[in-house]
Amino acid sequence: MFTGIIEEIGNILHLTNDRITIQADIVLSDIVLGASIAVNGVCLTVVEKKNTSFSAQISPETKAKTTLSELRIQQKVNLERAMPVNGRFGGHIVLGHVDGIGTVKHIVEQGQFSLWYFEVPQNISRYVVPKGSIAIDGISLTVVDITNDTFSVAIIPSTRAHTNLQYLKIGDKVNLETDIIGKYIERLVIPHIQQTNLSETFLRDHGFLE
Repeated sequence: MFTGIIEEIGNILHLTNDRITIQADIVLSDIVLGASIAVNGVCLTVVEKKNTSFSAQISPETKAKTTLSELRIQQKVNLERAMPVNGRFGGHIVLGHVDGIGTVKHIVEQGQFSLWYFEVPQNISRYVVPKGSIAIDGISLTVVDITNDTFSVAIIPSTRAHTNLQYLKIGDKVNLETDIIGKYIERLVIPHIQQTNLSETFLRDHGFLE
């Protein structure tokens, strides 16, 4: 499990169809073979460690469902080690299991700050809520506002300077992981809704929705 607080930006040294090697520093301090590291929000397992780099394998499923298939040599990636049992939650619960791929749609500069808009796939947009948490390339961020197919987040200077956001541009793809709590609630509630024939129309007719 991760928290979405990026520890450092890594540099991709080598890529094959099923393996990635990343130059790093901070995350190498205590990792061992078999340890988990989130790379752009994707949980990967360390299979080799050297003094200044580590390697991980990428399964076909991971390549198909994330942006790791589009990585290239020298590209910068966000890195975070799995949170220790006695660690501090700086962000939110992040599993490293990507829900879908989003697209940078628009960036509004607001002095030192900026407002970023992302296009989100319909199958996961229902889990994105205003003031809720979302992980973008592994970065824990707070949703500002949403539409049917987009959401926005406010980026502070420190976040931009210490993550791969500083390298992104309009049209770039990012990994999205929505809040696990919402998905569990949906899983628990839907069977009961189906059994009681509860619907949006029913809720609206009885004053629960406007």
